[in-house]
Amino acid sequence: MSPVFPMLTVLSMFYYMCLRRRARTATRGEMNSRRAIESNTRALPINVEIVQYAKEVLDFSSHYGSENSMSYTMWNLAGIPNVYPSSGDFTQTAVFRTYGTWWDQCPSARLPFKRTPPTFCSQDYVELAFEEPVYPTAVHILETYHPGAVVRILACSANPYSQNPPAEVRWEILWSEAPTKVNGPQARQFTPCIKQINFPTNLIRLEVNSSLLDYYTELDAVVLHGVKERPVLSLKTSMIDMNDIDEDEDEEKYGCGMDALNKQFSIVTLREWPTNGYFDKLPYELIQLILSHLTVPDLCRLAQTCKLLYQHCCDPLQYIHLSLQPYWARINDTSLEYLQSRCTLIQWLNLSWTGNRGAISVSGFSRFLKVCGSELVRLELSCGHFLNETCLEAITEMCPNLQELNLSSCDKIPPQAFNHIAKVGSLKRLILYRTKVEQTALLSILNFCSELQHLSLGSCVMIEDYDLIASMMGAKCKKLRSLDLWRCKNITESGIAELASGCQLLEELDLGWCPTLQSSTGCFTNLARKLPNLQKLFLTANRSVCDTDIEELAANCTRLRQLDILGTRMVSPASLRKLLESCKDLSLLDVSFCSQIDNRVVLELNANFPNVLIKKSFTQ
Repeated sequence: MSPVFPMLTVLSMFYYMCLRRRARTATRGEMNSRRAIESNTRALPINVEIVQYAKEVLDFSSHYGSENSMSYTMWNLAGIPNVYPSSGDFTQTAVFRTYGTWWDQCPSARLPFKRTPPTFCSQDYVELAFEEPVYPTAVHILETYHPGAVVRILACSANPYSQNPPAEVRWEILWSEAPTKVNGPQARQFTPCIKQINFPTNLIRLEVNSSLLDYYTELDAVVLHGVKERPVLSLKTSMIDMNDIDEDEDEEKYGCGMDALNKQFSIVTLREWPTNGYFDKLPYELIQLILSHLTVPDLCRLAQTCKLLYQHCCDPLQYIHLSLQPYWARINDTSLEYLQSRCTLIQWLNLSWTGNRGAISVSGFSRFLKVCGSELVRLELSCGHFLNETCLEAITEMCPNLQELNLSSCDKIPPQAFNHIAKVGSLKRLILYRTKVEQTALLSILNFCSELQHLSLGSCVMIEDYDLIASMMGAKCKKLRSLDLWRCKNITESGIAELASGCQLLEELDLGWCPTLQSSTGCFTNLARKLPNLQKLFLTANRSVCDTDIEELAANCTRLRQLDILGTRMVSPASLRKLLESCKDLSLLDVSFCSQIDNRVVLELNANFPNVLIKKSFTQ
């Protein structure tokens, strides 16, 4: 054959790709993105644009504020701006719980799941409902402090105000980008160039990654622009960036639809090949090692190529650790059904953010655990709003080896359901942040789960007597290494004394926003003397912390790495110098709103102790 023909074939394929690219209805990425296509696609002016602020906050993964307040909560995203265009730290904004990388450097930090696709970097999310479903033309995000956390914007086909839920809930990515470092904390209006979609929406989801931020990001409002009728597109010649013809094509091809992912999971007719080429010469274990670097969708696609690779890709050893969180919009009962035969040896499973709006049923979840739960050691179910008492009962019955359970922000689980957790005596980590766990159930859990090493009770508002809880921890949980009591409303010096006496292995303690603790009772001095292994101590917003407490920490807790004393009025620069000189490993010190620590002092301390990140928030 003439060498001209293969060349013509290649050129034809390239021309076809160009035509497909030109026909796409929107650009990806922000306008200043190097990878964006410079498209001249425009909508003909047949519709009047509707501009609307969020009517309601439907769901979120975390927030800095209290469940019984509006300060620093996600609910501040509803309605018109409260702060913008002002910059600074304001209580009327929406703030997520974390920022930076220090959160992953604590004793309570969890090991990451492998095989997480590089395009998924979301750490938190918030979902917003708007009054009118529209075809989006723009999304404006008003960021008032340390902008740059938003990494993905999605639109949903389901109308949260409709009486008739759709047969299928579809999510479409309007815009996504890797985390970027923004110079300066000043306010901005963030308006990325979004892609046009083929359905109207009044449900928008923002996903954030705050790892590159120097402090908490603060969001004030979200504005949705759109038209009621689907735009008619006029296409002109487009400039095509060669760097853009890459794996993103697959992302658009498979989208966020559930059917697409389920087709990858399903069994297909495989072609017979006379030989398997070089794969016949490779040891089975080596092929397994090579395939272990693929993401789950890639593994499922590869399984459809030939019988040999199908055998490797469906081997349960490839699914020992499985995170489905990156595919939360595409996972449903059918997906779990397809995965059952591959997950019989699974030990780590991440179903966080999945299953909402009816995608996963109680029966589907229970069937999966019945087949795949016997070897489970770690189960992540953060924001799993499909969970109920039957699901928790199934977990305790089907997962006898479970050691780690994350129910963070599972606020739909009824209080009585948490009693079932007490049956899992092997638990070492339990995260109940923002759940409705009650005192009786928690006492039972502490009594029977004596192996607990990490416990999160942050923002658990239904516990009536934290002193009683702390006393039970001191008596039963001798192995406790980290404890999160963020915003617990009624713990006193009595509970702290019981806790410090019984849990002397504690390395991490969060007592942020606990208003009933007073330094004058000696509670913080007692902590410092009884807990010499402390590496992280948060006393956020406790105005009574004084020089004596800081000096006791300097004398007794020399392994301290992170200290938050935001808001105290009684700590002087002299005591901070003693702390910094004594605690050589200290890496984070938050002195925001500390009245005696002004910017001049912070600059001086930063100059003398360059290895310590000293944080000082401000309000303009």
